[in-house]
Amino acid sequence: MENNSNFSTYFNKTSKAFNLEYFLLFTLLFSITACTSKNYEEPKIALDQYYIEKGFALHVAASEPFIEAPVTMDFDNKGRMWVVEMKGYMQNLAGTGDHIPNGTITILEDLDQDGVADHSKIFMDSLVLPRAIAHVYGGLLYAEPPNLWFVDIQNDKPVNKVLVDSLYSDGGNVEHQPNGLMMHLDNWIYNAKSNFRYQLKNNQWIKAPTTFRGQWGITKDNFGRLYYNTNSRQLLGDYVLPNTVVKNEFYKPKSLLNKILTENQRVYPLHPTAVNRGYQKGVLDADSLLINVTSACGPLIYRGDKFPEDYLENAFICAPEANVVKRNVLNVEADKVTAEQAIPNKEFISSTDEGFRPVNLFNGPDGNMYVVDMHRGIIQDKAFLTPYLQKLYAKKQLDTIIGMGRILKVTHTSSKQDAFINVEEQSVSKLVDLLKHKNGWIRDRAQQVLIQKNEPKSIPLLKKILHDETSSAVSKLHALYILDGINTLSYEVLEKVLYSEQSANVISHAILLMEQFSSQDRTMSIAKIVKHLALKNNPTIDLYVLSALGDWMAFSKDLLFPLVQQLSLRYKDQISYQEAFITSLRGHEESYKAFLGETLKATEHNVIAKILNTTISNKAKNKQNKIFTTKKAQVDNRIAGYNIFRNLCATCHGVEGEGIESLAPPLQNSEYVTESSERLALVILHGLSGPIHVNGDLYELNIAMPGLANNPEFTDKDIHSIIQYLRNAFPGKSKNISIDKIKSLREQKPIDGLGFTEEELLKVK
Repeated sequence: MENNSNFSTYFNKTSKAFNLEYFLLFTLLFSITACTSKNYEEPKIALDQYYIEKGFALHVAASEPFIEAPVTMDFDNKGRMWVVEMKGYMQNLAGTGDHIPNGTITILEDLDQDGVADHSKIFMDSLVLPRAIAHVYGGLLYAEPPNLWFVDIQNDKPVNKVLVDSLYSDGGNVEHQPNGLMMHLDNWIYNAKSNFRYQLKNNQWIKAPTTFRGQWGITKDNFGRLYYNTNSRQLLGDYVLPNTVVKNEFYKPKSLLNKILTENQRVYPLHPTAVNRGYQKGVLDADSLLINVTSACGPLIYRGDKFPEDYLENAFICAPEANVVKRNVLNVEADKVTAEQAIPNKEFISSTDEGFRPVNLFNGPDGNMYVVDMHRGIIQDKAFLTPYLQKLYAKKQLDTIIGMGRILKVTHTSSKQDAFINVEEQSVSKLVDLLKHKNGWIRDRAQQVLIQKNEPKSIPLLKKILHDETSSAVSKLHALYILDGINTLSYEVLEKVLYSEQSANVISHAILLMEQFSSQDRTMSIAKIVKHLALKNNPTIDLYVLSALGDWMAFSKDLLFPLVQQLSLRYKDQISYQEAFITSLRGHEESYKAFLGETLKATEHNVIAKILNTTISNKAKNKQNKIFTTKKAQVDNRIAGYNIFRNLCATCHGVEGEGIESLAPPLQNSEYVTESSERLALVILHGLSGPIHVNGDLYELNIAMPGLANNPEFTDKDIHSIIQYLRNAFPGKSKNISIDKIKSLREQKPIDGLGFTEEELLKVK
């Protein structure tokens, strides 16, 4: 209740004038008013240290105390922000407390509708380092390592919790665990740092292999290509639609997936920032400014309707280590995508506030762009934190920037705010109309709601969009995948689209969707369609035709081989088209090779010959593309090494390698760590007996360090992981060492068999 001190004073002075009736009535009215009043006081956050590209404005949409350490977000159908708060991440220089269940998923509300969150409510708490959410299927999908969960939402509370995947992020750490959870145009949910995708079909969760993509954050364009990045590569992506060229399990395509879209990794911070390896040559310039990105994350293809037209489908990228958000312009071709810096030597958003940590970007229901600012001083995970950066963090007191977090909104000064569209409240016909909306967020959510509703009366309206020449290509794509999502797409509908449609993008999707309807009685029909599409001589269409015939081959090899041979010859020297074709040949490589016969040896066939022979050889060896054999997320060996170090080595050497008096010497600046990986491996394997010198100081300890060579719990891979972590944590001149070398060093034992001495080790280079 709100305290009304003015009323209290007035009442005290005049209480004798009130009779009992008026007193009771007035008290009742006051109680109702006070208890229903809302506090709209919003924190004031200054942005005078922030700079944004001309014509744009930056606003605080939410901040502390309503949120802390946000890492991602999503909007619900009512337009409210749902924020994932990773409060346990790097709360101090030692990185302790990351196991504490203090993470939350918070709903932010703007009750006075002024564009700034003024209330918050906890949807879910007691989470350990949560990392991703998505509003899908009328509920919420969320990731809390190692699990992926789905819950229904009832009165803003989670109900009916279902485990989707117990191995979603099994192992690893925050920087190297799956995240993203982005519902795509094709009705699959894709992730970064993962080679799996998910879908709820007929009340069953499906987990299927897909291409491994990126590190932190994932996004899409209107056509459906996926974009992502890694720490040191600001923008990566697939040149083609997901899962179109990976259906042949014995061939791994290289020309169309996981491509670096720009060689320019330059970043332009406004001030010297704390980065992990600033001491290395080429990391900082003469003014101590970061040269290239080292923590790129959270990419976004802008698909809203509030920026000028030339910003549509620009790629925006977070670089939290430099306190900037970058902007790149995309150039899209049939089988290639490239990107270039939008404005030379200048970032879209930049700040001198070293607490500004943009980690994710999102399109909003209002057509604007939203920036998730973790606003945390320490962003380098402890497993990869070098002593150099740790000291720099301490010097700058960045460990004191904690307990904060912001969501920033980017608007264009010329745009006007439209009335909010509550997707949940729309009729079926209105939802279908929303597929034509210029804001991609609205279209995406309308697609989901229509699939969820599964109303038969939507079918004729969707087909009308498909066959209406005035409908945009992008609205037709949504219509196709809604029909597919509600199991009402048919061969006949697609056949009509393929003969009548003019848009290469729509045709490309339609031919891919056609594959599921392959049958013996349609072989003549599909052959005619392939001939018809080939006459268009369109590189985009040809690429998808070549990749979309796999399920038809079993029924119509004799008809299709001559047709695809002609199509393949159009692009005889382009590996991208031949790699697209090999996905259609799955299981029929030998037959096609026999069909080509002697012509396979001709010069014009050498690209396809190489791919064919590679695939046939892989099949004979049962050598599959790893996406079909990997069962869980891949773990960086430095993380595994860190975990072993914390549980085993830190007991004597200290958590930060500082050494413990009378127990073990320091690892920091130790020549046993920094000068030779082979020397370090021998110590870990066979132990060490003193006295020894470390960095000029003599350590005469009575305790010998035991080796791990005879401990069956530690494999050569474990030893390798420990060394990789130590080389990262305490860098020096030591070089990488192979697991095979570690295996051989097991036989190189100390003279007395009790542990290497300093004299013996110094002979090892």
